Amino acid sequence: MRRKNRELDIFSLSFLDVFACALGASILLVLISNFNKSNAVVPATEGIEDKLELILSEEKKFQGLEQVLAERTQGLSDSRLLLQRLKQFMADQKMGVGATSQELDKLQEENEGLALVQSSLTKSAAIKPSSATVRDKEEVGGIPVDSEYIIFIIDTSGSMKAIWSRVLREMEHILEIHPQVKGFQVLNDNGFHALSGYKGKWIPDSKSRRKAILRRLDDWDRASNSSPVEGLEKALRQYALKATTLSIYIIGDDYSGAAFDQALDSINRLNRSGSRGKRHAKIHAVGFLSENTTGRFPILMTEVTRQNGGTFIALPY
Repeated sequence: MRRKNRELDIFSLSFLDVFACALGASILLVLISNFNKSNAVVPATEGIEDKLELILSEEKKFQGLEQVLAERTQGLSDSRLLLQRLKQFMADQKMGVGATSQELDKLQEENEGLALVQSSLTKSAAIKPSSATVRDKEEVGGIPVDSEYIIFIIDTSGSMKAIWSRVLREMEHILEIHPQVKGFQVLNDNGFHALSGYKGKWIPDSKSRRKAILRRLDDWDRASNSSPVEGLEKALRQYALKATTLSIYIIGDDYSGAAFDQALDSINRLNRSGSRGKRHAKIHAVGFLSENTTGRFPILMTEVTRQNGGTFIALPY
């Protein structure tokens, strides 16, 4: 027996139960959910602002460190510059001490020679010939006159040119005490020849040539540094071995050259055969001294003439 189909009723009790449960669940979800949008965004915004503030703070610190670094770099540069200046100052001070020491040594040398200068000032005021037969004597005015050749080394500086007539007069006196020689030569204190045509050769002696050389010297204008050692060294190199007997006469008023020991060693080396050999030339000197001269010329010439068999004569300026 077939059962009759039952009509479907969607609003049955079971359906209503399910619907009620679903509605209740939805309401529960609404109640437990947080739909406040501002509360969801604020925490994220506050975090970004904190980070921005932190970044800005670190940038300020970095800028401050850069400023400190720049200041310290500049300070280091200034310190290096100051150190360099201090080193230069110390070097200058050392040079000043060295120069002062040299000046003291120079003054000591000059003081040691004062006694020699004073003794020289008491000698004859000029070299005078006694007669035409003066050659028969061994010495005239303390100067040996037995040489066959003579060389004049004359300071041609401005101070000497101011008394040039007296200089030529003393040279003429020296020629007169050597009435006859085989040859002579004239150089200035720096080694320049008065007669360039006779350079390296002897000027033959005669009355006419003596007068000619004096006329030539009357207007001789040659640069000079008041250092007769140069002319003396040149004379010894060029003429010492060309003469049997030789006398060299140095005429000047000052010496601006190197230390005395250096000059003396050079002269002795050129004027001797070997360390203790015979002298090639006798070296004499005539000095014009005044309060304006340094005193170095008489000190040096006194020792040069003493070591080389000559005589130093000091004349008032």
